[in-house]
Order: sequence, then C-alpha cells, then structure tokens
Amino acid sequence: QKLVLFNSGFSSSSHRPSVEACPAQADGNTFKMPPIENDTGKNELKSRIQLLIDSNQVLVFSKSYCPFCVKVDIGARYYQVTNDGTNYQEMLLEMTGQKTVPNVFINKTHLGGCDKTMQAHKDGSLQQLLTGDNEAYDYDLIVIGGGSGGLACSKEAAMLGKKVMVLDYVVPTPKGTSWGLGGTCVNVGCIPKKLMHQTALLGTAMQDARKFGWEFEETVKHNWETMKTAVNNYIGSLNWGYRVALRDKNVNYVNAYAEFIEPHKIKATNKRGKETLYTAAKFVLATGERPRYLGIPGDKEYCITSDDLFSLSYCPGKTLVIGASYVALECGGFLAGLGLDVTVMVRSILLRGFDQDMANRAGEHMEEHGVKFLRKYVPVKVEELEAGTPGRLKVTAKSTESDEIIEGEYNTVLIAVGRDACTDKIGLDKAGVKVNPKNGKIPVNDEEQTNVPHIYAIGDILEGKWELTPVAIQAGKLLARRLYGGSKLKCDYINVPTTVFTPLEYGACGLSEERATELYGQENIEVYHSLLWPLEFTVPGRDNNRCYSKIICNKLDNDRVIGFHYLGPNAGEVTQGFGVAMKCGATKEQLDNTIGIHPTCAEVGKHFTVKEGTNTKSFNSIQSQCSAS
Repeated sequence: QKLVLFNSGFSSSSHRPSVEACPAQADGNTFKMPPIENDTGKNELKSRIQLLIDSNQVLVFSKSYCPFCVKVDIGARYYQVTNDGTNYQEMLLEMTGQKTVPNVFINKTHLGGCDKTMQAHKDGSLQQLLTGDNEAYDYDLIVIGGGSGGLACSKEAAMLGKKVMVLDYVVPTPKGTSWGLGGTCVNVGCIPKKLMHQTALLGTAMQDARKFGWEFEETVKHNWETMKTAVNNYIGSLNWGYRVALRDKNVNYVNAYAEFIEPHKIKATNKRGKETLYTAAKFVLATGERPRYLGIPGDKEYCITSDDLFSLSYCPGKTLVIGASYVALECGGFLAGLGLDVTVMVRSILLRGFDQDMANRAGEHMEEHGVKFLRKYVPVKVEELEAGTPGRLKVTAKSTESDEIIEGEYNTVLIAVGRDACTDKIGLDKAGVKVNPKNGKIPVNDEEQTNVPHIYAIGDILEGKWELTPVAIQAGKLLARRLYGGSKLKCDYINVPTTVFTPLEYGACGLSEERATELYGQENIEVYHSLLWPLEFTVPGRDNNRCYSKIICNKLDNDRVIGFHYLGPNAGEVTQGFGVAMKCGATKEQLDNTIGIHPTCAEVGKHFTVKEGTNTKSFNSIQSQCSAS
C-alpha cells in the first residue's frame, strides 16, 4: 500500500502548508502541494484536509524528526513535504481529538497515533482497514449493557463522531422483577439504597428532634408504599433521562439481549423473541452483575434479593437477611431503621475485603440499635408456611462450627451473599474472549482490552477491579477517548474512595490495616486513630464515642497516607475530601498542618493519635478536645 506522509513540522517556516483542493500528487519522495492563499479560511482548510483523507487510501500527518512517525513505517512507501503544519495540527485536533503526530488515516478512517497503529498492526485490524473490511460493519462500536459504565462509554464515543449502539436487557428475577435503562446502580443499587437509607436517618432525626425542642404529639409511623412509590417515581425519571440522552447523542438504544455468534457479530433478542443480527468493528462489554442465590431448597421460590427489595409492593415485615456483604448490612440497616424486626445471618466475617476493625465497629453499632446477628450459621432450607404479602417462611440453618440445626420464622428472607458476573450467556466463547471460570470475571489489560483485541470490558465484570459505579463511568469515558479521541489517559484504580451506607456510615479509601500490614510489614506502617462524638449527637445524648476514624501511614515513605477509614455521619462527604488528598500523595504531616473546619466530623484529621497494639485506648472526642482548647 502507498503510505503518504505529510510532514507538518518546521514550525519556523513563515508560510502555511501548500495544499490545493485536489488530490495530492506524489513525485519521487516529495509530496507536492501547490500554494494556497494566506487568508484561506478555517472551513476551506478543513475541507482540504478532508479531501486529502478522502483521496488517499493511507495518509499519515507527520514530522520528519519525530521517531514515532518513523516507527509507523510498516513497509509502506513514504512521501514527504517540509512545510509548516501548525494550522493543520490545530484543525486535526478539532476533527479527530488528536493533535499529536503521527496522525494516521486509512480508507478515510481515523486510526490514531503510533501506539494505536502498532496495536492495529499486531491484532490484525490494520489489515481489515487496508482491505476495507471495516466498511461492512453496521456500527463502529456496540456496547453490551446499559448501566452507568456502558452509557458513559457509548455517549462519549458518539460525541467523538462514531456510530454507536447500546444493547440492554434486564432478565427478570425469579420473582418477576425487572426495570428500565440505567443498570444496577440507578434501579436496584446505589440510588434506591441511599434514598431508603435516608428514610431511616429521618426516623432517627425525628427521635432526636424532641431533644432539640420540637413538639409533636401524634404517633409517628412509616408508610412503605409511600416511600416505595416516591423512590420508584424518581428512578423512572432517571430511566427516561438516560433514553433521551442517548437519543440526543445519536446512540441507537435497543432493548434486547445480546449474544455473540461470531467475533464481530451478535444476535439481539427482544422481549417478544425477535432476533436481529448486528456487526461492529469494536465491542465493549458492560453487562454488570446480578445477585447470587444459595442453591438450597426454596431460595428462588420464596426468597428475594436486592433486585426485588426496592420495588417490593408490601412492607417486608420481620426480615432475615442472609449474608454479611455491604448489600446485606446496608439493607438490614435501613429496614431496622424503619422499625422492622431484622436478623442478619453471618457465615463468617462482616464486610470481607474491608478493614475488619471498621467492619466490626459498624456491626456493633447495628447490634446496639436493634439489629440481631446470628453468627456462624448458614441456611440449608427455606419453606413456605403461609402465602401472603408478606407471608410466613420457615428457615432451617446449620452451624458452621458444629452439627447444630436451628429454625426460625420470618415474613421475608433477603439473600445478599454476593454477586455473579453476567458473562456466561452472552456467547463469549464464540468470540474467543477468555473468562475466569471460577467467577465469570474477565481479565483485561491496563486499557480494559480483553484477549480479543477488538473487544473491551468495563465495570463490575472485570477481574480484580473495583465494583463501583463511578469507576465504571470513568473507565468507560476514558476508554472511548482512547479508542476514538487520540487520548492516552487510562483509568486509575488506585486509592478509589467508597462508602458503605450502614446506619453508622463507613467511608474508606486506600488500604485496609490488614492489607497494609501484608504489603509493607507491621514494622513499616503506623496507624493513627481517633474516637469522635459528632456535635449533632451531643444534645440527643446518643452514640458517645462510637464514631471512629483512622489513617494508615507508610513509615518508609515519609508517613504517606495509604489508608483512610471513617465511621460516622456523612461518611461519603468526608471520605471524598480525603480521597483527593491521598490522590495527591498526602502525608501525616500535611494533614496535621491543614486547618480543620469546626465544628465538623471532617476535622477528625486534626486529632489522630498513634494506635498502639491491637486495642484502642480511651481518647477524648473531637468535641471535648475542641471545648478544652
């Protein structure tokens, strides 16, 4: 193939590159272009660049002294001019999102720079572009999954000028629950969870209100139907907003289940069973996860999961929550906050993967406020005693430490023992994508690329990555920009802040104490901590010194903060600020030298002291320390 090299270097030249509004002509090793008028307008320049792209099968905008430009020589013939190309680079930035050179076009398609060209050569897609096979695809990009990550990626790719489709289909739960566009977070995760958590906090606030002088005589009670309807109405507005956003950005949204039948071809099946085939040059997998069931008699017949809870048509009544995940503790916590009888059945530990000191403190607070914990038991059978809304269920459980069998009766059983990646029924084997057979997760490189070069994956289905909505959104946007905008920025999965919305919220960023010890050794870390009593808790006289925070520092790196943990009100708001500080490499000294905002919980950073051994010493709360000062 003839590779035309346009040299846009030599910025010291006083005239613009010479490009006539006609196909460029090659003569020997020089790319000759007749001169243009000095006052050629922006639109004319754009049209001339576009004509060059349209008139040459392979076109590279380059600089003669650029080693990366030389590197893209894959055996093609080069031609060169030596005119100033500043204006061309500015226009190319506007047209492609890439200003750097080399800037490669093949068969009118923008390929990218050196790295993208070499990768395309390696994975075979360069040959497809050269032979024009890419023109046969229906779409530049098909995104499978309409959750937060998939929507972010698809909209970004469309804004960069690509033809994009989003396929999203929610398989109903065993109870028949389904939902609209937006994925887990919007419909059955973060959004309804936080709103129902807020409902429970308002119940506590009403109890506190009398201590602050509010007088109300009537009995206060909660109406499940009112809350459920209000929450789901808001979610419905979000579903509609996402559909409008896709339409406005010319993304084709199809409510159908996608399954690969070839590496570049999928079958989409809608709710009526109609099948349609689509092809794409690239794919992004963003299918997310769904709750895991127990595999015991009666689990799918009589139990619910978080996929069902938020739109449950009736108050769940006396509830057994099975599991100790963040979903289990969050749901159990807000149900108890609504005044329900709640028991949490725990197989081993709370919040596996989180700092265990903090997890246990969060659990202790829940116990102190009425949540019962049944530890070291696993369910073996669920039976229906009486149908209804709610009905009555009998749960049989076995001890994990003996042969003891116990039974209990509940109105609702909520399973929250983890989540499984939705990757086993989308034909990944036919596309050649490797999947971890143990958990269904997909291994990817640092650019979210699977072992199949034109197939990428983002979000909760990634092996060894965070299962968090903001992470999926960030990864999706950056992936689209790398694929189609000339960007090189990758998603940073280090020091991602998060919050567990238990009744006493738990915010974390960085390493747990256990993980830090494992990585650096006990002798090389220092843990600083503080108990605190939020000012808003003092007048009601509750939870004195139950809130707690700590930082974990690397002694080998100037006491740099490698872990932050906070248990108290507004944990997400507090943790976000510390997350920014840690991203900037904050040290203990810098936290000490930062003036706090008083009176707030976030000023806990001013009152950390060394944690000695494994037992917390008695400390004054922030409020009493401030009063003393």
